[in-house]
Amino acid sequence: MTSAELDQWADDFAAFHARFAHLFVRSEPREQAAKYLRALMGRIERKNGWQMAEVMGDQTPDATERLLYQAHWDADAVRDVYVQFVREKFGDADGIGVVDESGFIKKGAHSVGVKRQYCGTAGKVENCQIGTFLSYASAGGHVFIDRRLYLPAEWCADAERRAQAKVPVAVEFQTKPQQAIAMLESAWAHGVPMRWVCGDEVYGESTALREVVAGSGRWYVLAVRTTEPIWLTRPALEAPQPQTRGRPRTRPRWAAGTPTATTVQAAVSAWPARDWHRLTVTEGEKGPLTYDWACRRIVESRDQLPGPDGWLLVRRSISDPTELAYYVSNAPVDTPVLKLAQVASTRYTVEQCIKESKRETGLDEYEVRYWHSWHRHITLSMMAHAWLASIRSQAIEKGGPVNHSWPN
Repeated sequence: MTSAELDQWADDFAAFHARFAHLFVRSEPREQAAKYLRALMGRIERKNGWQMAEVMGDQTPDATERLLYQAHWDADAVRDVYVQFVREKFGDADGIGVVDESGFIKKGAHSVGVKRQYCGTAGKVENCQIGTFLSYASAGGHVFIDRRLYLPAEWCADAERRAQAKVPVAVEFQTKPQQAIAMLESAWAHGVPMRWVCGDEVYGESTALREVVAGSGRWYVLAVRTTEPIWLTRPALEAPQPQTRGRPRTRPRWAAGTPTATTVQAAVSAWPARDWHRLTVTEGEKGPLTYDWACRRIVESRDQLPGPDGWLLVRRSISDPTELAYYVSNAPVDTPVLKLAQVASTRYTVEQCIKESKRETGLDEYEVRYWHSWHRHITLSMMAHAWLASIRSQAIEKGGPVNHSWPN
């Protein structure tokens, strides 16, 4: 965003920053946060310390380093106020929460949480940090809601590295699905209206995540791997019988002649042509994207036993019919395939948030090593991205010119 464009929306930006001003007790970090947000949205070739300082009118990066390292402010408290902004500007009863992660390639071994691990950004194993994100999609646009730094198990168990990176004592190892659960529950507690939750296979394979979403009264459409076990009809089980010797049985067992579980891939291979519907439900970079979609009622698996009834949704490429994506959903039995396909396709809005914020608000252009510093920078970048999305929405409503480089 150019300086002239930022100046055009100066009053709106001032009102946006005023929401958070009380969380910065001293004036210096309060003013520096406003300057940092503006610089994150600016057109700077590389948003590193010195180039950011030049744009902000600072002689050195010292003031920004104090903001991210030493100043007294709580990134989670700022995040909570930010969530209220998202709720006001983008909240929708049919809103969709989307969970995903992104890699941040790093050199060295001292940045908090860094290790050699799979990095989706690079498409291979790299020395990187992983951030887990929750985004929100509604008729008003798509923005971030929350973020968590993924701390690998070896980091959690290494007291010396934790101390050097200033990882709080209370932080324990969490899988990415567990982080997703924590972020979803926080968003719900803050009143974010959300009907649906979606995510890729990392989150879809977590039955704990599915149970939390279902238990909250919401619906999920989560991608699963080809080997995901399901039943086509509910199998019969027999209750444990009383025993006079040996360890008592507590789990039910299969009744005679009960069908065994199959995989989603095997189940779909037998579906007839009449099950498939050609639908255009999402926009790609080069225009509308059209796929073949099909769905059927199935029984999900829980701990190798029959679980809740649900949907198996499948997306098939038109150009390559062997390319399929599988989803499970707990949506009501009368949900049309079009709605399931629309929600499943919304999963990619989190990737758009990540891509836009890396391009427009410096999400990945940070030079910090500490736990709190990472969360401070990422939170401010998310805020900048959401504010840009909000003014784009306002510009569209007013019918004025829209800069299409701003986040949708």
